[in-house]
Amino acid sequence: MSPQSPTRPLPQELAKLYPFRRNYLRLPDGERLHYVDEGNGPVVLMLHGNPTWSWMYRNLVAALSPHFRCIAPDHIGCGFSDKPQDYPYTLSRHIRNAGILLEKLGVEHFSLVAHDWGGAIGAGMAGRVPGKVEKLVFFNTAAFRSGAIPLRIAACKIPYLGAFLIRGCNAFAGAAVHMAVTRPLPPEVARGFLFPYQNWADRVANHAFVRDIPLSPKHESYGELKRVEESLPLLAGKETLLLWGMRDWCFTPAFLGQWRRRLPRAEVHEYPDGGHYLLEDEGTDAIARIRDFLARETKR
Repeated sequence: MSPQSPTRPLPQELAKLYPFRRNYLRLPDGERLHYVDEGNGPVVLMLHGNPTWSWMYRNLVAALSPHFRCIAPDHIGCGFSDKPQDYPYTLSRHIRNAGILLEKLGVEHFSLVAHDWGGAIGAGMAGRVPGKVEKLVFFNTAAFRSGAIPLRIAACKIPYLGAFLIRGCNAFAGAAVHMAVTRPLPPEVARGFLFPYQNWADRVANHAFVRDIPLSPKHESYGELKRVEESLPLLAGKETLLLWGMRDWCFTPAFLGQWRRRLPRAEVHEYPDGGHYLLEDEGTDAIARIRDFLARETKR
């Protein structure tokens, strides 16, 4: 395995929006996992999806870090983490990595905030250690099997065509900064989302995450996603907040309906005009709701 380590410094205008120290954990197979670790207090683990990175949580970290310890890793292949070209970019490996990070940092209890693929990764990891989980926040994500997949994403799973579109044309990360929001992103924010994904090699995980969407029992990650789904009852008693951008064309309101059925005690807030990148479209209100929810005394 030959990790590709992104060493580019953020341009000054982006560093002002993401003013966090870089931290790295060496994983068992040698890859370096980058993570944000800011603030002190109860731990909040923030897991991103595809094609984002910890940049997604920059404003949430800034809002929470005066009272919480905010840990936001970049999955291998994403953000400032290594981007090995021959890595097993599977759901089980990402779940394992998240667990190793918390173990190495000595985290005994944590709350989880998860978006997109971070939902399956986070729920999978949390389901293995439910006694350590304090609270859960999910937004525009899934942690269960579904055959619903937008045509534009299904096209990116086609062999060769998917690699050409995602890695060659940047048609996934590049398109997301326009299609995942309902309000245009400021240019510097869009540049931040795209900064780690500048060439074919950089976009290896963008493609791998799409290929890892398990639509059939024959798929390598289908069994793992089934295990994640089956572990959700272990989390059903946790205080949970569901925030949803109702104009998300990928994780549509139907996915929110699934969450309601699986976690019937969850608090729910719908954003009629919010898209997939909810923290960009509705950041001020969503961040305030997350902060208030996490700060509230846990019910025993």
